[in-house]
Amino acid sequence: MTTIEADLPVQYADVEQAHERLDDDSVVKETPVERSSSLGEFVGGEVYLKMEHLQWTGSFKTRGAYNKIQQDVDRGVDQFIAASAGNHAQGVALAATTCSADSTIYMPENAPQAKIDATRDYGATVELVGKNFQETMAHATSVAEETNAEFVHAYDDTDIIAGQGTLGIEMYHDCPDVDTVVVPIGGGGLISGVSTAIKHLSPETRVVGVQATGAETVHESLDKGVPVTLDEVDTIADGIATGGISQPTLSSIQRNVDEVVTVSDSQIAQAILLLLERAKQVVEGAGAASVAAILSDDLDVAGETVIPLLCGGNLDMTMLRTVLVHALTERQQIMRLRVRIDDQPGKMSEISGVVADHGANIHDARHDRSVDSLNVGEAYLVFTVETSGAEHAASILDGIEAAGYSVENVTEAV
Repeated sequence: MTTIEADLPVQYADVEQAHERLDDDSVVKETPVERSSSLGEFVGGEVYLKMEHLQWTGSFKTRGAYNKIQQDVDRGVDQFIAASAGNHAQGVALAATTCSADSTIYMPENAPQAKIDATRDYGATVELVGKNFQETMAHATSVAEETNAEFVHAYDDTDIIAGQGTLGIEMYHDCPDVDTVVVPIGGGGLISGVSTAIKHLSPETRVVGVQATGAETVHESLDKGVPVTLDEVDTIADGIATGGISQPTLSSIQRNVDEVVTVSDSQIAQAILLLLERAKQVVEGAGAASVAAILSDDLDVAGETVIPLLCGGNLDMTMLRTVLVHALTERQQIMRLRVRIDDQPGKMSEISGVVADHGANIHDARHDRSVDSLNVGEAYLVFTVETSGAEHAASILDGIEAAGYSVENVTEAV
């Protein structure tokens, strides 16, 4: 233990011991790192993606859960309780089942069905309680207090933090010359563990945390010197939507994290789409936040070797659809046009022909006749059009105007 680590809740020795416990690759496997030339071109550096979304449960959470539960089972505990929106739930379920213990996971009533099903498949009993995570957490902790079950907190636990830190050991050995690692922050357990390992093995490496704007708590917590908790969170990145950190994670962030940036849901959505297109990887919002950070103006990694941590891949398909529509709309690859016409037969066909001549596809169309600004006998044709991008979209608008029609781009309404 170094002097700088001595007063921290988790030391490198704890992470190293956790790494030794996680020697069964049927529970936790060493996930790959892949160079992304496309992202490297975007940021002007070398980008290596740590692909933890390919972990058995689809996220890093099993690392911490197994590190804690294995030790507790050795001490005679055989029942575990956790509260989670999804990824921690699956990690606890798999870890408990592997250790021949029972687990009950409380999840919010609006938890994604895919994560509920997966948690049950890993052997846990799942109960849906609460309209948000705070209500779910309160119920789960009260049940744990009334029973002999051990509560497994997602981040306010030193064994959990040490287990998550095993990723830092992997990331260092994957790329010893890394200049910057970028780690998503929800409750802070992941970045606390990873930064503990990285700063021990490579003190000069910059550790950057990233939060979603709608769930940001770290900056205020650092300013006040105590953990700050939000009453509500609003982000598509449900994996980092905890709305608060803990005292142990705050202490680690204060000591080992060099910088914390925030990214918007729009930036996260664009990162999800970019990872699909360029890296051929399906990553959830929390996992894509690290890529959103390196693409943002708030983090400069030009000329550096950087590892964004893709910490989770449990992306609900309904959310994927929502994200894709939003991201494509922002790129103008989905565009809504409103064309003013004389309400006569053949007008829709004529304008559709103009769109087709420009190589675009009409997704849907409708007439609007009950609009105050229209004269008698006029109507609006509203088209949702799929394009190849902003330049293509502009050419379609020009083509419709050249055909003699007044047209507006009302894409914001999509």
